[in-house]
Amino acid sequence: MSNKSRIPLIDLELAKRLHKALTASSDELFQVLTDPDMQVLRSTFKNQNINEDHLLTLLKRRDLTEELLKLIYQLDISKHSHRLQVALVKNPGTPGPVALALLPFLHLFELVDLCIIPGVTPDQKFGAERAILQRLPTTELGNKMTLARRATATVVGAILKEGNARLVEICLGSPRLREVDILQFINSAAASPETISMVARHSKWKSRPNLKLAVLKNSRTPAIWFTLYLPQLRTPDVRNLLASRRLSPSQKKLVQDELKKRCAG
Repeated sequence: MSNKSRIPLIDLELAKRLHKALTASSDELFQVLTDPDMQVLRSTFKNQNINEDHLLTLLKRRDLTEELLKLIYQLDISKHSHRLQVALVKNPGTPGPVALALLPFLHLFELVDLCIIPGVTPDQKFGAERAILQRLPTTELGNKMTLARRATATVVGAILKEGNARLVEICLGSPRLREVDILQFINSAAASPETISMVARHSKWKSRPNLKLAVLKNSRTPAIWFTLYLPQLRTPDVRNLLASRRLSPSQKKLVQDELKKRCAG
């Protein structure tokens, strides 16, 4: 029996596929890149015809191993292709260190898209959000306005806390904004009479009990909100409000007047 006849058929088949990966034409490579064997896919990287389009097609697969994704990251073509860098970051199998290394190369709204695409991993989302937050101080107002409409709760909350009235109005309308972020904003030095009033009259937030109390405990809150809110509070809450050290003298008088009305009644 010859040596050739002893070679398992499966090995011969794999050998043919590996040879094809090394020698395929540009058009043929697209078919090779559907191969389920990572060894075959790895061999295509040595094919002189492989280009950016081939790798972009490959990166659409969600079954690639971390090892293979690292190899793609290390290719010279990947170091000079923005599209490949974005595709690598978006692939859920890309190792965390590789994704983090690539985030600084992504544009602002590519980072936003990464946060909200289906299948994004928690690490990818966290890394993208952190990269966005790091850029906020130097981000122009127009882009911040777009971020306030499109970004995640973490980013919208950070923009709200800057206190810019134009941004506050947009943030309050975001479906991703959390009540806790509004509470933190109202209790911060960035809240102004104007922006506190925006919260107090906003259709989505004006009826939240915790927000009402936070509004009334801010010394910068306009008197109109005491006039409107105090009658809605329970008497124990009004008494607790009177004990707050944060109220201005004029605000305290409004609270005292409300308590007097209730006692007289």
